[in-house]
Amino acid sequence: MAKLILVLGDQLSPALSSLRDVQPQDRVLMAEVASEANYTPHHKQKIVLIFSAMRHFASVLQQQGIQVSYIDYQQKVSSLTEAVAIELSRYPELQQICITECGEYRLEQEILSWQMQFQRPVVLMEDDRFIASKAMFQHWAQDRKQYRMEYFYREMRRYTGLLMQDGLPVGGQWNFDASNRKAMSAKQQLPPILKFEQDDITREVIALVQQQFPNNMGNAEHFSYAVTGKQARQAFLHFVEHQLPLFGDYQDAMQLDEPHLFHSICSMYLNCGLLDVRWVCQKVELAYKEGKVPLNAAEGFIRQLIGWREFVRGLYWLLMPEYKERNFLNAQTALPGYYWTAQTKMRCMQQAISHTIEHAYSHHIQRLMVTGNFALLAGLSVDEICNWYLAVYADAYEWVELPNTLGMALFADEGVLASKPYAASGKYIQRMSNYCKSCSYDVAETTSPTACPFNALYWNFLERNQALLSGNARMQLSYQNWYRKSDEERAQITEKAQQLLIHLEQL
Repeated sequence: MAKLILVLGDQLSPALSSLRDVQPQDRVLMAEVASEANYTPHHKQKIVLIFSAMRHFASVLQQQGIQVSYIDYQQKVSSLTEAVAIELSRYPELQQICITECGEYRLEQEILSWQMQFQRPVVLMEDDRFIASKAMFQHWAQDRKQYRMEYFYREMRRYTGLLMQDGLPVGGQWNFDASNRKAMSAKQQLPPILKFEQDDITREVIALVQQQFPNNMGNAEHFSYAVTGKQARQAFLHFVEHQLPLFGDYQDAMQLDEPHLFHSICSMYLNCGLLDVRWVCQKVELAYKEGKVPLNAAEGFIRQLIGWREFVRGLYWLLMPEYKERNFLNAQTALPGYYWTAQTKMRCMQQAISHTIEHAYSHHIQRLMVTGNFALLAGLSVDEICNWYLAVYADAYEWVELPNTLGMALFADEGVLASKPYAASGKYIQRMSNYCKSCSYDVAETTSPTACPFNALYWNFLERNQALLSGNARMQLSYQNWYRKSDEERAQITEKAQQLLIHLEQL
């Protein structure tokens, strides 16, 4: 039976399950469709990455003798369903539709409608590029009152054998996170990020994006990311050699005008399929065994992948679609315009957002403790901020973005993902960065006209949510500090916070 094999823009892996048994009579379909490109205003460089990587991958498959039908964006196909309908009308001999399970619930629902619509069996294959299958995660989660990444991570270490010896974690402990929170001196030398020259395919895509998506964030002409598996592996090995040795120490640090520091930016390659998570982790483990990187760096990096990345995917599929509707703290405030422009006097926000605009990237502490923390403190709309993160980052797909934003950054899931809200005043940002030294606001002040907005908003966050949060054991110290303040001081802080919220757009 001849099959139609659909390969999505985040499935650009030669070992993809749906491609393993491809036969000469089968056809692979890849399509740049309007609904996927436009359901959120994706960053221009994100679209370039996906479209260029798709076209390069299609070329590789064709070179292997596989029949590939490629629908580019200018053919104006509105949806994947329309693309499948066009292909089946052209090749009625294709009697089965085969696809590796996708990364977004809404798209899965569309795919599940095809069997009835096209009167052909639809075979949905497991995405075993991930270490934990959906069934494996569901088994782990069964009967648990709380889902905590740390315990799942330990199971993944045992399952994979990564950084394990005789059934025990190398170094005698599972987690070296306490060693990974150093602030960085401005004198610290930073290694360069590996960039790639644009080839003809990428330049063609850039021209398309500039024409078709003129109002989306970013500048496509600045694009310099990997678009093939070979380039992505080259970029990652460059990271292992030059950045990974200090990644552990400084993974939570932030520096003025330095978007990359010691981070790998490999998430965008992993999430679209150009890198394989097992290969990546094995290279990191090997670097540790060869004495090229310290244990806290190797463990911290591997934890982000086989711990956090696998964990959020498992939770997403376990809890959707209800999960997306959660808004525990009733956050409703409209997203300020500077999330799109970086035109704000808050230096930390200006830095994180300007890096996002320029690179379709900012590292995880900027996302969690700057833009995410501000959204939490200001009570920004959960829907709007989730859509923003999904749109502006090149590594963002809903399975990974939604739990990280709704759960980790916004605590909108009532603690399913995180045991406490990651709320912090300006003091955290001062401790972990040099942003505050050049800021228009004074991080040492809370209620003065030039006080750092994070400070009053932090205390106001505690005050307005105390009925929901004061019973959280991990919030007790914060509330004790709030209650220690005099009635007059609390009133002044509350008044300051209310003024900040009224004039949020002007901050």
